[in-house]
Amino acid sequence: MFGAFERMVAARYLRARKGERFVSVIASFSLIGIALGVATLIIVMSVMNGFRTELLGRILGLNGHLGIYAAGAPMRDFDAIAARVRGLPGVTAALPVVEGQALLTADRGGAFGGLVRGMRQADLRALKLVADNIREGSLDGFKGDDAVAIGIGLAQRLGLSVGGKITLISPQGSATAFGTVPRIRAYNVVAVFQVGFNEADTSFVFLPLEAAQVFFQVRDAATQVEVMVRDPDAVGTVNREVRAALADHGATLRVIDWTQSNNSLFAAVAVERNVMFLILTLIIVVAAFNVISSLIMMVKDKTRDIAVLRTIGAGSGAVMRIFLMCGAFVGVAGTVLGAVLGIVFCLNIETIRHWLESLTGTNLFNPEVYFLSQLPAELDWREVAQVIGMALGLSLLATLYPSWRAARTDPVEALRHE
Repeated sequence: MFGAFERMVAARYLRARKGERFVSVIASFSLIGIALGVATLIIVMSVMNGFRTELLGRILGLNGHLGIYAAGAPMRDFDAIAARVRGLPGVTAALPVVEGQALLTADRGGAFGGLVRGMRQADLRALKLVADNIREGSLDGFKGDDAVAIGIGLAQRLGLSVGGKITLISPQGSATAFGTVPRIRAYNVVAVFQVGFNEADTSFVFLPLEAAQVFFQVRDAATQVEVMVRDPDAVGTVNREVRAALADHGATLRVIDWTQSNNSLFAAVAVERNVMFLILTLIIVVAAFNVISSLIMMVKDKTRDIAVLRTIGAGSGAVMRIFLMCGAFVGVAGTVLGAVLGIVFCLNIETIRHWLESLTGTNLFNPEVYFLSQLPAELDWREVAQVIGMALGLSLLATLYPSWRAARTDPVEALRHE
């Protein structure tokens, strides 16, 4: 497609001589602009993908993909319901849970609100996000009426470790002759976990199921059954099957999956991701306009050379291909440089973040604000290919008009005005 003569002339034009530095500087800025646009787009899209994946994994790893809740009264036949649901296709686990709010205190710490979840020892072990991230103690002692597992953030706030005592105060008190008295009970910390989800690490407390039933006064009952499914994206199908399997319970049970309970959160993440994509694409568009301006200036600067080429027999197609190669080099080089920079940045994002934090002395990623303990990045190679394809397409389109103008140069008129 491109002959040796055309490649040689294009390479000559890309190497600026004295007096031609300005055009070369503009072309260099165009290349840098494309590289930065591609790199930024890849990095931001990867971080948004990682944020969604981590958030989804943390939330669903603790709360289940689908919940069966009792409407009005506690769920007395929770074991039968869980057994029936476990037999459905696509369901991997069904865990009875007693859940409630409580005020959490300790002798050496303050007081914090928290979410207390009562689960059987075997069920908590099946909750891999917690069981695989025990930092102190173990779940072997998670039994009886005096054991509790807490998050590492909560342990640090209250100054607790394994063997310490945490006091739970229920807002739903017990009625006495002197009025309503809050229920207060101290528990022994047997395990400290760190799941990497700041809200869970600082406010979640796990009790044995029987102890939670006593504390929240729902003896022999559960407040919900958490259901884990094989494919979270197909939870809608499982939702319909669960509703059909529990149809005999009528309106006493409510079935809510993760797409319903967290819809606003993940919809906001998706909208933010799309908006960021559109905004950052403008960087590449601006860089493409720089390619146009640098090529137009190159064509104007090389008008006499074009006339000479046409006079010695070079056709308009050859001239057009020469300037197409000049613009294509800027676009391709900038895109490749940006893609490499973006991919390397994403693969080493945590190391770079720690380096920047030590350099600036600031916290660039506060887990209390962003819910996660580290900055996530997940490369989607199809997305990377789309960004590269878009950048190459815009860059090559930007070369068409200046190249066409160069091809239309009249050699007679050009030499007459020299």
